[in-house]
Amino acid sequence: MSLADRVTCSLLNCFGEEGPPSLEYIQAKDLFPPKELVSEDDNLQVPFPALQGEGVEYLGRADDAVIAISNYRLHIKFKDSVINTYPGVDNHISVPLMLIESVESRHMFQLHITCKDSKVVRCHFSTFKQCQEWLRRLNRAIAHPGRLEDLFALAYHAWCLGSSTDDEDQHLHLCRPGDHVRQRLQMEVKRMGFDMQNAWRVSDINLKYKLCSSYPQQLLVPVWITDKELESVGSFRSSNRIPVVVYRHQRNGAVIARCSQPEISWWGWRNTEDEYLVTSIAKACLMDPGTRFTCEALACSQPRGEGPDSSDSDFDSSLTGCPVPDANTAPQKLLILDARSYTAAVANRAKGGGCECEEYYPNCEVMFMGMANIHSIRNSFQSLRAVCSQIPDPGNWLSALESTRWLQHLSKMLKAATLVCSAVEREGRPVLVHCSDGWDRTPQIVALAKILLDPFYRTLEGFQVLVETEWLDYGHKFGDRCGHQENAADVSEQCPVFLQWLDCVHQLFKQFPCLFEFNEAFLVKLVQHTYSCLYGTFLCNNGREREVRNIHNRTCSVWSLLRSGNKNFQNFLFIPGHDMVLQPVCHTRALQLWTPSTYPPPPPAPLPRTPWSLPVPRIQGDRAPSRSLDRPSYQRLRLKPLQREVNCLEENKINSS
Repeated sequence: MSLADRVTCSLLNCFGEEGPPSLEYIQAKDLFPPKELVSEDDNLQVPFPALQGEGVEYLGRADDAVIAISNYRLHIKFKDSVINTYPGVDNHISVPLMLIESVESRHMFQLHITCKDSKVVRCHFSTFKQCQEWLRRLNRAIAHPGRLEDLFALAYHAWCLGSSTDDEDQHLHLCRPGDHVRQRLQMEVKRMGFDMQNAWRVSDINLKYKLCSSYPQQLLVPVWITDKELESVGSFRSSNRIPVVVYRHQRNGAVIARCSQPEISWWGWRNTEDEYLVTSIAKACLMDPGTRFTCEALACSQPRGEGPDSSDSDFDSSLTGCPVPDANTAPQKLLILDARSYTAAVANRAKGGGCECEEYYPNCEVMFMGMANIHSIRNSFQSLRAVCSQIPDPGNWLSALESTRWLQHLSKMLKAATLVCSAVEREGRPVLVHCSDGWDRTPQIVALAKILLDPFYRTLEGFQVLVETEWLDYGHKFGDRCGHQENAADVSEQCPVFLQWLDCVHQLFKQFPCLFEFNEAFLVKLVQHTYSCLYGTFLCNNGREREVRNIHNRTCSVWSLLRSGNKNFQNFLFIPGHDMVLQPVCHTRALQLWTPSTYPPPPPAPLPRTPWSLPVPRIQGDRAPSRSLDRPSYQRLRLKPLQREVNCLEENKINSS
């Protein structure tokens, strides 16, 4: 057996869940050997505790700092002094290598490090030669991986398993998600009350990803739709991403479905099976009306008998005005929500795509949301990062922020999700959501609408199920969008789509702080590990790739960290059992910049002698101006106690008058 075969055998047997460990066992140190340390000074010590499998490769000095590069992170430790040890500023900066987007040398002696979550890190050196040497080292460390094994997630998992036999069972338990994640489809179907006898069925047409590589293997569709019809629909939808149901409103039976654009092209192609499937979704909702109709029907029929076996079972409920769904009842008009603008949808016909024509889809309404594509979002995020990395100018800060259009993009996403929520909750209408490919803007809208509608997804376990289902199962291209796919040199495919969605979740958390079980630290940590490659949850582009490469058995799950038992991520203001449907304010004036994600930590600066030496903002009228869009700074944070005193004086003045 060759070394490559032995390695493969070890990865499949020793790190898997089936069968005993292989006799050809290769230790983690052989699979992922640590590199030899290159230290500029023998007296230097590694300034941080290393993770399992993490080895420091370079260790040296910068101006008033110690800098180190491992196979996982860049770490900078500033010297302890009065300047950089004031409260709120950490003298340690640790950045995962895969979180770094670019590194450049500025002003000859400074390394300017830009991160994918928009943080900016600067490090100064005493000589130009030393700066260039660390620039070369860091650029080599953050290069795109040539193979999957180059990502730290695999080394981390292997070293954890091989560290000690006592910890192996515990680690295997912690690095696997719970049953609510592993059995999410079955549990969700049961929780949402789908009628699997008369209205819906789970199709195995995509078993082993035969129909669509970016869809889960089991799909929820109307019960009378055959697999042969689904195959025909797949040939008409982009990337074979057919319309499938992902959510059901328990009270009125309305559902949310998702898909990709139809391939109409300039020729105006049609597909009768696709038209039949879309209209069948609305008809299936009529056959499975939900608990609201059931309660009304029971209330109307209760005076006439004791139950379904009474002699009044043939009673015509129309006499009492109770609605009963039957073959002659017209289903609710289905809403087809296209995330693109009408212009963009029509322009896609030149590439073989397009949008549904209401003439061919009876009892359907098409609406366009005008959400920007990944290229516009990427440019907006880069503009936001550039604005936030500069010294703020109070005179044009708001205009500079507005020019990035980041908050405008968030507003459009929130409006689209609110529209879906209103159609399902208030009107009882089924909704079909798609964009072009159905793996960027579509999960943003659907996942956000599910948070608005269902309090389950505002819990820690529910949010995990939501991310696994809408983002991972339905093929959001994390590998390409985050830039950690091997040989992913195409920058045009990178875009912070998932970060943008998490920003909208943060906006909801700010507007409804008592209705989320998780806190802001949970969202911040999720952003970090989306890019860090410490966990395998967000590796690859779809479920098929993760299964072929055995990601689940060779890496740890991020939910082992962000689990429900971790009190660091629990919101202590959370009110359990609250089933309110969220109706957020979507206007940009109501949105806030997400400071933990979009701003770098403040640079070291000397403490002022007294807060009275700082300028006090002028208060106009009887209330202070809103600062939801203002950029936070160290000075403004120091002004909070003083500002509270001023506000109290103003409030007393108002009360006395």
